[in-house]
Amino acid sequence: MENLMNDCHVLLVTFPGQGHINPSLQFAKKLVNLGIKVTFSTSLTAFNRISKLPNIEGLSFTPFSDGYDGKFKGSLDEFESFYSSLVSHGSIFVAQIIESRAAEGHPFKHVIYTTLMAWVGIVAKGINIPSTIFWIQPATVLDIYYYCFTDYADCFKNCSQDQDVDLPGLPRLSPRDFPSFVFTDVNSKYGWGVKSIIDQVELLNSEENPRVLVNTFDDLEFDALRALKNLTMVGIGPSIPSAFLDGNDPLDKSFGADLRWSSENYMDWLDTMTKESVIYIAFGSYSEISSQLMEEIGQGLVKCGRPFLWVIREEKEGGYPEEKLTCKEELEKQRENCALVLASGKSLSSGMPIVACPLWTDQGCNAKLVQDVWKIGVRVNASEEGVVERDEFKRCIDIVMEDGEKREELKKNAKKWKDLAKEAMKENGSSNVNLKAYVNEILLVH
Repeated sequence: MENLMNDCHVLLVTFPGQGHINPSLQFAKKLVNLGIKVTFSTSLTAFNRISKLPNIEGLSFTPFSDGYDGKFKGSLDEFESFYSSLVSHGSIFVAQIIESRAAEGHPFKHVIYTTLMAWVGIVAKGINIPSTIFWIQPATVLDIYYYCFTDYADCFKNCSQDQDVDLPGLPRLSPRDFPSFVFTDVNSKYGWGVKSIIDQVELLNSEENPRVLVNTFDDLEFDALRALKNLTMVGIGPSIPSAFLDGNDPLDKSFGADLRWSSENYMDWLDTMTKESVIYIAFGSYSEISSQLMEEIGQGLVKCGRPFLWVIREEKEGGYPEEKLTCKEELEKQRENCALVLASGKSLSSGMPIVACPLWTDQGCNAKLVQDVWKIGVRVNASEEGVVERDEFKRCIDIVMEDGEKREELKKNAKKWKDLAKEAMKENGSSNVNLKAYVNEILLVH
């Protein structure tokens, strides 16, 4: 750890979701190791559910009110009102956190915030304190959003459902490859997401030579990181625990801020299984899966006959979606009485082939990258009615699980990216060098 006696202290504000908190907390650890004090902040909706926070010198925690403060259950139907409350209450409380530190004579030197939190950058600008966004999604996604809401806006508006689009620095994209917010009406129930992205693009355009920290690495998205000429994107990822990446800290095996309960016996069960024989299924913290999709996934698993771990969130009414599956008994036999596990999903850095079933936000773009660019997995295809059917799930699972030429190709590519991710985070790796340069050129400049 570098000397923490310097006066550089940053406020790191994250969206209250596991997928934002995990990489941000790992990023905070990296900053502390480089001698930067960090105050980590997220809203009480998430903070109240964290059972145990990491105890690290130089890292402190200060939550803020989002108006719900634990009463929001995660339903997308309520998300518009929740996000509005997050912005209105959060803007007041984050400003107070910044101003109180300044009044004590120990001001924050910089504010860093995550995707969907443009309002934090706006608050910081109003107080005249510099800020940087930590973009937790692929650089390709930010490129698409930027093009969509600036230079290529008309192109996107006129894009038909079967028309491919060529954008500078990116692979050819079909409409299904775009993040869902691109085609979402700002006045719809998901308009909060579109408005947040528009605010982010406008904020970046209002800054002189803005930098964006991205949870990716140079080898993975070389062209995408350099596609936009109006801003500098800096790959500093992947932000996952050291034990799974650079190995510098073998004890760093978890992010340290789990929001959800996880089964106590699933690791013991996994230890009894043949290596790479278990299917892992997860859709993200806020994705809502229809009963029809749940049933098709369940029936697809029955057809495959393979052991699995399936992350299933409790319904907002308190029930469990798996209870409604007509194939529940067959799945329980197949599962060998293993409890369903709630845990963080596997990343590209794990080196495992992926079956991509995108639902919303950046997942469509991620699926494009997984199948066609990084070539580490396959994407399910929907029927003409827009339904992904059980036989399609079985087809894709068989490709990534059954021995054969295609699986070997996917595994080879997955290992390649895993190894490159490790290289990027080593002492002289691109991401480590990029982060040090950011710290020295932006945070430690007096």
